[in-house]
Amino acid sequence: MKTYIKLFTLACAFLLLNACNQDYIDSISKVDPGTDESDPVVTVNFPPEGYELQTNDAVASIKIDFKVVDDIEISSISVMMDGSEIVSYNEFKDYRVAMKKYTYDNVTTGQHVLSITATDIDGKSTTKDVNFAKAPPYVPLYEGEVFYMPFNNEFREMNSLSLATAVGSPGFTDGIQGGTAYAGAADAYLTFPSSILQGATAISASFWIKIDDAMDRAGILVLAPPADNNNDRSKGFRFFREASNGGATQRYKLNVGTGSSDSWFDGGAEADVTPNTGEWVHMAFSISETEASVYINGEVVKQGAFDGIDITDCDQISIMSGAPNWTGWDHLSDGSAMDELRIFNKALSQDEIRTLMLKEQASFYMDFNGDFKESLTGTAATVQGSPTFVYGAGVVGDAYMGAANSYLTFSTADVDVQADEFSTSFWLNINNVPDRAGILTMGPEDTENAEYPTKQNNRKSGFRFFREASNAGATQRFKLNVGNGTADTWIDGGEAADVDPTTGNWVHFAFAVSSDKATVYIDGAEVKQGDFDGIDWTGCDLLSIMSGAPRFSAWGHLSDESRMDELYLFKKALTAEEVTLLMNDGM
Repeated sequence: MKTYIKLFTLACAFLLLNACNQDYIDSISKVDPGTDESDPVVTVNFPPEGYELQTNDAVASIKIDFKVVDDIEISSISVMMDGSEIVSYNEFKDYRVAMKKYTYDNVTTGQHVLSITATDIDGKSTTKDVNFAKAPPYVPLYEGEVFYMPFNNEFREMNSLSLATAVGSPGFTDGIQGGTAYAGAADAYLTFPSSILQGATAISASFWIKIDDAMDRAGILVLAPPADNNNDRSKGFRFFREASNGGATQRYKLNVGTGSSDSWFDGGAEADVTPNTGEWVHMAFSISETEASVYINGEVVKQGAFDGIDITDCDQISIMSGAPNWTGWDHLSDGSAMDELRIFNKALSQDEIRTLMLKEQASFYMDFNGDFKESLTGTAATVQGSPTFVYGAGVVGDAYMGAANSYLTFSTADVDVQADEFSTSFWLNINNVPDRAGILTMGPEDTENAEYPTKQNNRKSGFRFFREASNAGATQRFKLNVGNGTADTWIDGGEAADVDPTTGNWVHFAFAVSSDKATVYIDGAEVKQGDFDGIDWTGCDLLSIMSGAPRFSAWGHLSDESRMDELYLFKKALTAEEVTLLMNDGM
């Protein structure tokens, strides 16, 4: 056998050599690559333009993935982050195509620019820039918050940054604060591990619903144990809805298990809500060790004594369905919209629920925690001068620190704050140098002013909230001026609006503008209310924070060197009770 193999091998070698000698195989010849005519082409596969890296690490990693193609030969590639080179390449297996991946381990919170420059052997180069950001680590806004899902184009829980498991095809729709919200669909829902509630003896939940009753009954938020009949109510909780009043309304109910039995919290007609109105409705429930309560739009619809919840064997939270663990009575998927879902390992009071609900109705919010971004949209303010921060000494976290010739502006094309009714709430720690200043201004350009653009004072539309020295400089008086389109109205409380600027204390301010009146509050007390025909926004394309400039500068109401924190703007007129809730926020 071995002899045959050797003979076969020798025969093949003879034939191959003979073929080569007889020119049956062409010799290799050099091919001219041609003229180098094109610049290199750089394609960044990741990160995409505008990408936001979400992690709760202070410093994170990002995996950079890109491709370079040249018509002749790549000479070098340089990868830069924010102007500094992080890696370079000058050796390539394929001289025309380079596909590279690189992990960069030093991404800090904020905006970044990734630049990739490719150069060919003829010296021609191409640079591709990609702008991306690292979001700040999520810090729960409220004590006891263990779960928060804002539904901003993904089903991500922010405390853990984990994605929920999506069943079926849930989607997204317009949210309550201008972003997106969960959009329900038939046979669609989310689940999340219940480990976030491990050891909890009290549980609360808060969220918004825009009700669609195409499914005439549905599960909304369920924590139940698996069971053969899918209807074990002895543990966990079930919050759900059912048609009432012949289908004209939907009734919301809570069922909670003690471990050996279940208790019902059914508000009857008080818990009925008209569906398909297109309006957002706030829902909440609170379970303590002694009682449970159900709230709709901040009002108690049912409250009763209770022996305490048992969540043994309850392995998952179901969102917008009773499935998979509680389907015995067909409380399946909900086709409604849901937004701003929060779960707590504590019992919430009614004031806490109302405060939370109120904050989630804001159209603009700045916490000044280390950046000048509007929190709801992520829009960065345009910074004038050199304002800074007072770190860790704000009302909550950090605060804005004013400086001479310094303030913030936002284009009203970027932030949606204008409406027929308008309010604001914020805190100031007052510095009376300078002795007058603008605080919040949204007014039109005053192009007819003889000293335009250095001095502007068109008060016919928008508003101006500012301060001036009073009582020979011993106090600062706070005033509001509002325009109705043809004239302006002064809301000046006189001595009632005077504040001592030397105490070093934080002072709460708010004002509310409705269709017929405007009101100013200081530390929750009404200092002035006046009749008013309704605000006009003509030409008001710029919001100024901590200065009257550039639109209200004629009287010297320029930058404020005070501190500011927790700035909210609302497209509604706040009531005195709501102002008090914001001032006494104990969340």
